[in-house]
Amino acid sequence: MKLYEYQAKTVFSEHKIPTPKSILIQKEDTNPEVKSVGFPSVVKAQVLSGGRGKRGLIQLVKNENEALYQVKRLFEIEPSMKHLLIEEAVHIDKEIYVSITVDAPSGKAILIASESGGVEIETLAVEHPELIIKEPIDLRYGLLSHQARHIAYQMNLSVNQTKQMIQILMNIYEIFKKYDAELVEINPLFATKEDTLIAGDGKIMIDDNSVFRQPRFAQTETDYSSEAAYEASLEGIPFIQFDGDIGLMCAGAGLTTTVYDLIHYEGGTVANYLEFGGPNYKKAVKAMEICLKVPSKVILIVTFGTIARADVMAEGIVEAIKKLNPDRPIVTCIRGTNEAHAVELLKEAGLTPLFDTEEAVRTAVRLAKGEKR
Repeated sequence: MKLYEYQAKTVFSEHKIPTPKSILIQKEDTNPEVKSVGFPSVVKAQVLSGGRGKRGLIQLVKNENEALYQVKRLFEIEPSMKHLLIEEAVHIDKEIYVSITVDAPSGKAILIASESGGVEIETLAVEHPELIIKEPIDLRYGLLSHQARHIAYQMNLSVNQTKQMIQILMNIYEIFKKYDAELVEINPLFATKEDTLIAGDGKIMIDDNSVFRQPRFAQTETDYSSEAAYEASLEGIPFIQFDGDIGLMCAGAGLTTTVYDLIHYEGGTVANYLEFGGPNYKKAVKAMEICLKVPSKVILIVTFGTIARADVMAEGIVEAIKKLNPDRPIVTCIRGTNEAHAVELLKEAGLTPLFDTEEAVRTAVRLAKGEKR
């Protein structure tokens, strides 16, 4: 679960990581107090996607009229957005990147830092890997003070800023641990002309498996783009909504992605990506209920069950059809363990089982275009 920037910075402030003076603007505010932090200031869209600067979602303003204009403009171009953050402008001398994330192969955390902050770390890693410093963190002991000092001394900061950097790194680790985070990132961390360090941006990602331990940041339906996305999140079902014609309901992330590509190769479009394999393979009823909330012309179900048995998924699909009475065609290609029984169940429910994924995709595309099977 990703936190918004304003949420991350609230956590930073609570852990004595300096942040700019700011005010949060609600969408429903009719008379926003845009001048309370002074000018110049920065108006920042609160969305969970990256690249805000490149998309014009972060704007420097010099007076109240400019601020009000940008508040109105940003809410209009991002209609689902609920908040804007207005921050005082900072006198920037240098931008630093710093984060702590999970290093899955080693079973450790890793501290990543670079003097060249303010850019996408993935791009920097490819083009200038020598500018990135990494420090592994043994989770049994946490981030040790000598490790924080080792990183801070390589950022070429003043004596005062180096001391601040050491403490900020230690505090970031405390946040990482306290909030069951997969990532805590500050990019950029501003080194200012006033000889201080200030978090210019903030990102915290909480492990989805630990959300139950973090009720403070429980998301509501308003945080999602649609009712379907919200319900999928509650069920732990991977889901993405698009604006195409074919609702995709598959078991296995790799299979779902492959079928997604096949649909486009055949000239079709996808209405939603839904993956109900793994621990969710008995949730066919809920999965179809979510798919039916998405505008589409046909639902394509493709599974290959080994541990996730084909007959169990078929039973769920038949139950879903009986319970939900779908208003659009259903195309099925159910393969795997106990496949013969799965075929019997589908036929008894009036479905036509298919056994070739590409044939199933072509059938769904034809139906979506209004053609016959």
